[in-house]
Amino acid sequence: MYLHRRPARQQVRFALAPFALAARQLLGAGLTVAVAGVAAHTVEAPAASPAAPTTPVNRALAPVTVYGSADSIGGLQKTYSGGQLARGGSLGLFGINDLMNVPFSTTNYTSELIQNQQARTVADVVLNDASVRTLTARGGFGDDFQIRGFQVGNGDMSLNNLFGIAPSTNIPVEYIERVEVLKGPGALANGVGPNGSIGGSINLVTKRAADIPLTRLTTTFMSKGQLGAHLDVGRRFGEDNQWGVRVNAVARGGEGNIDGGKQNMGLGAVGLDYAGARLRWSMDVVASEGDLREFRPQIGFAAGTTAIPAVPDPRGNFYPGQRLRDHLRTVMTRVEYDLDDTTMIYAGFGKTSHNYQQNLASGRPDASGNFMVRNAWYDQDQRGKAADLGLRTRFTTGSVGHTLVLGANYLDQYTSYFYAQSATEVPSNLYDPAPLPPILVPRDAPERSGEIRQNSFAVADTMSFFNERFLVTLGARHQSLAQESFRAPPPNTYVSYESSRTTPLVGLVFKPMKNVSIYANHTAGLTRGGVAGPTTANAGQTFAPQLSKQNEVGVKVDWGQLTTQAAVYEIKRPGSFIDPATNMFSFGGEQRNRGLEFTAYGEIQRGLRVLASAAFQQGKLTRTAGGVNDGKKAVGVPERTFNFGLDWDTPFVPGLSLNGRVIHTGSVFTDAGNTLPVDGWTRLDLGARYAMKVAGRPVMLRAALENVTNERYWVVSNYATVGAPRTLQLSASMDF
Repeated sequence: MYLHRRPARQQVRFALAPFALAARQLLGAGLTVAVAGVAAHTVEAPAASPAAPTTPVNRALAPVTVYGSADSIGGLQKTYSGGQLARGGSLGLFGINDLMNVPFSTTNYTSELIQNQQARTVADVVLNDASVRTLTARGGFGDDFQIRGFQVGNGDMSLNNLFGIAPSTNIPVEYIERVEVLKGPGALANGVGPNGSIGGSINLVTKRAADIPLTRLTTTFMSKGQLGAHLDVGRRFGEDNQWGVRVNAVARGGEGNIDGGKQNMGLGAVGLDYAGARLRWSMDVVASEGDLREFRPQIGFAAGTTAIPAVPDPRGNFYPGQRLRDHLRTVMTRVEYDLDDTTMIYAGFGKTSHNYQQNLASGRPDASGNFMVRNAWYDQDQRGKAADLGLRTRFTTGSVGHTLVLGANYLDQYTSYFYAQSATEVPSNLYDPAPLPPILVPRDAPERSGEIRQNSFAVADTMSFFNERFLVTLGARHQSLAQESFRAPPPNTYVSYESSRTTPLVGLVFKPMKNVSIYANHTAGLTRGGVAGPTTANAGQTFAPQLSKQNEVGVKVDWGQLTTQAAVYEIKRPGSFIDPATNMFSFGGEQRNRGLEFTAYGEIQRGLRVLASAAFQQGKLTRTAGGVNDGKKAVGVPERTFNFGLDWDTPFVPGLSLNGRVIHTGSVFTDAGNTLPVDGWTRLDLGARYAMKVAGRPVMLRAALENVTNERYWVVSNYATVGAPRTLQLSASMDF
């Protein structure tokens, strides 16, 4: 890991000069040069003279794609061969690093992949990794994820490395440049999310203006009748293009993948930045409004159920009449300053306000799909503030190089709720749902119900030996966690919790060859401990934050056009339970996940891109209350998951690309006793895109058919939801 300094704007312009020179030289050989990414250019050779001899020099060749630096879009790592992933990404405290230099397993998806796959939310993007699974389906309330077998809530995503300002529903990706996934606990690198997820973390990097002006209009369609439009505008101004502005505006609405439903959304996002010789600054302002009618429901299975009911129609809603309206306002800013050529200081701040109103029905079907349904209002108002501050510096002691980082993080998030349910419940069925019972209680404003406050201090040193072939990272973060819950009306406090703990990191990277990195890490995640409940024998006892530990070994190989990664890991997470013999509450439980992961991405040959991964997991309950479920498989953790995707530029039709993807998730258990298995599922997605020019303007047409076979399947976590049906997506983009 090394100190990353974003180059000044004039340095960026100088760095691009060799590409322009190379392009002029290549034109003489009849080649086409395309610089990939947001700042993509295609320089076309002039038509060959009819009198030109037919020689190897003048022979028409396929386009040559040059993947250059992404400095012009905010100091990001370069896109890798094929353009779907990047060479690395940001790791919070450690800054932006090449993946070959970090002792972690990461995947960093680019805007090119987001656009070509017509992703709507973050869930559509991260599903490309077999180690990551979404726990909801498109058209639902929000997004939740599973990484390495542990749940990662949507609220634990970070925006520009700031926790606590992401909404708890879902995040549209139209204003996102990169989606960065870190697998495994990352408490040292990123701090602790508000929900304390330990399986991994997802960071979203917002768009910045590139040196090349951009004005792009994209129109979209999703079956059965959802239309949308997305305007993306980027410009740079001033001396050496130091000032930049990026504007994204989205409007879409109409029936999506639930019959009779509406998925209406409006989004506006503005990103400003300044890139000077020493000073870099950015600010993002995001606002969105959503109105989701007949959203995809979630359900739990009845106690004592002997079998999982058959999957109902994926275009249906077994809670008819549900509605969700949400309102989001977010502002973020970040500044970096180079004290000299070796030392940089940085600071970031974000603030968000997110509220939603929904009626949330509930029921627990039996094996025949029968259940009693109750309706409820479940409204939330969440406000959060987050900040970080740090210093990165390089120095040497003898023959040892050091990259020392110091950092501090702060989070303050409070939540208000209003909950009221129907006085009665009515019989219903998954396959013939009854109307929801009315809620007769007046709908009041949410009242403050809880607050989370977190702050931490971290230090880490990455030492390099033997001409940077061996890297050793040692670090620690001291995290203080506090939580208060309130009665209604506030401020009568009935639970108050505050404690702290230190999480370590030991990371090793060895490069036996330039293109090979062998790494290992011992790291940890942190979750709040809590307070023993009033009915337990140790009522009121406070427990320190619980440490989840990971040990991981892996190897990464860059073959030039193709990168492969393999990793083996073990994560142990403490679990709470009440001992049936003593009635004592404790964190004596434990879940242990062991896994083996493989990933490959890049170009198999020019114009043929691959994105493939496989994960083999063993999630086991190693300590449970009374030992009843010791040795049983962990709930919702599949033993096998696979992804395989190809994207091919056809040689027979210039501009036409075809793609396909297969996603497989193995069977899981829905209960700790392993009596209710849920079948695995396999999904096939197919797509095509065609690049052309209309009136001299670049145009891209895209089509995708997801779940081609219309596979019916349950998606299982703490609840179950039905996987999305066969869905057609179309889009047309034009650059002006």
